[in-house]
Amino acid sequence: MKSLLPPPGPTRLLTVITMVMSLGQGLWMALSSIYAVTMLHLTPGQLGISVSVAAAIVLLCSIPLGHLADRAGPRTVQMWSFLALAALTAALLLATDFWAYLVIVAAQGVAYRSGRSARKAMIAGLVPAAGRVKVLAQVRAASNASISVGACLAGLVLAVGSRGAYQSAVLFITVTFLLTGLLTAKEPPVPPVPASAGTALAVLRDVPFLSFAALDGLLTTHTVLLDVILPLWVLQHTGAPRWMSAAILLVNTILVVAVQSRAARGADSPAAAARASFQGAGCVAAACLLFALSDGTAMVATCVLLVVGAVAHALGEVRQAAGSWGIAFDLAPDHAQGQYQATHAMGQDVGKLVAPAAFTWLVLEHGALGWVVLAAVFALLGAAISPVVTLAVRARSRGVSLQRERPPQAHS
Repeated sequence: MKSLLPPPGPTRLLTVITMVMSLGQGLWMALSSIYAVTMLHLTPGQLGISVSVAAAIVLLCSIPLGHLADRAGPRTVQMWSFLALAALTAALLLATDFWAYLVIVAAQGVAYRSGRSARKAMIAGLVPAAGRVKVLAQVRAASNASISVGACLAGLVLAVGSRGAYQSAVLFITVTFLLTGLLTAKEPPVPPVPASAGTALAVLRDVPFLSFAALDGLLTTHTVLLDVILPLWVLQHTGAPRWMSAAILLVNTILVVAVQSRAARGADSPAAAARASFQGAGCVAAACLLFALSDGTAMVATCVLLVVGAVAHALGEVRQAAGSWGIAFDLAPDHAQGQYQATHAMGQDVGKLVAPAAFTWLVLEHGALGWVVLAAVFALLGAAISPVVTLAVRARSRGVSLQRERPPQAHS
């Protein structure tokens, strides 16, 4: 745990807060669906509707919530978001039907997105530009470690399986979110941006950034491969034992925690971050080709290909993430970090909504050919990032980009 923490200072507190929050998040991620079906007796269809409706509401609210973080101050927004999230999580103990669950999870999604956007705006406000990607890499490594611990706790809860165990887990999650909100109050304040600093929701007029967010959102869909596609691929298209799916996830988790900070090095300028995204996309494409080769091979060869592919995917994930953060931070003007980071996250959310069905059809229906197609798609997306970033930087340097023009116009 000690090695996951940065040197003393604001970023250490930020990391500790993230670890506390992620502990509850990891536990809830592993339990939420089972809790809804087992304790509230929702049908799978009702659960699916709840998740979809909540996701749609979060998408609609993302940019306004990011703008709120800019105007009200990210520390204030993060604090109240997680205090609200704690209350909403406790309210699940009182929910008795589908409609109550739907309202609560939708409100939870909005509160979590608000806190997430504010957290990135906090990093932008507290950390010099050259160090933001490094700090976010440290935070992500610590977050993944905490999520893993939360998932292990979920395993214990599921092993017990009693109502009391589930309710105790919900109370534990409530406490982690409550502590997250209270600890946030100890962070250094980031001054709110006055309304005169720029046009509200200016990101919607920033075409280069929107283009990057769309491309990056599609590229980030590679995270769906390990959670959704590979377990089914192992089961239906290979002779590997079922436990290989868990082994692949374990390899991914260990590597992300171990190398995320190193993978973030050299991604502190737009051009370097674009190269990092391309390199990450290349590793993911290589992983897809390795997974394709696992179709129809002997069991030992299949297991080796799956593990090597998982390593390539993990290296691609951490490198692409570092590039993504670097670009998103650098292209966002300081007076609108909240709304820009929210837009960046929204692009990723849209991609993840589309990817599961599309990837399932492509890979499970078409086998190795589907993996080859995915490899080509990821490589092309990675290659497209650099021209878009170059366009954005050139527009900004010429004074054409809206995020650089609007503040002086509005102030005058």
